[in-house]
Amino acid sequence: MSDKDKRTIVVVILQLVLAMIFAASKNWMSGSMHVFYQSYFADVMIPFGFYFLLSLISDNHKQLQNWWVKALLVFGLCSLSETLQYFGVFALARVFDPVDYLMYGVGVLLAAFVDRQIFTRMLPFWE
Repeated sequence: MSDKDKRTIVVVILQLVLAMIFAASKNWMSGSMHVFYQSYFADVMIPFGFYFLLSLISDNHKQLQNWWVKALLVFGLCSLSETLQYFGVFALARVFDPVDYLMYGVGVLLAAFVDRQIFTRMLPFWE
């Protein structure tokens, strides 16, 4: 199995875990924690997941091989979506919330940390 195939398996499993966490944990929360979760969990996890999806095509697109390029691209696209919501164009969500920009940044930085500090050390096939 090639290194690219192994990376693809890791990213697919990561995406499935994120989806399971999102689906399972919203049922047991209540009150303000539920509101916080509903408001911001996806705003952190969507850019986190998008970052790793970009990692799958970085072999074919040399400009995506730097972590900061992937991070800026994902943050830029998520921020564009939020800005469009401000102007009434609904993309990814329906309510403009300026805190979402911060959450997108958290998600992208968390993904870059996992990519560069955890996966590169734990997975020998990870670039």
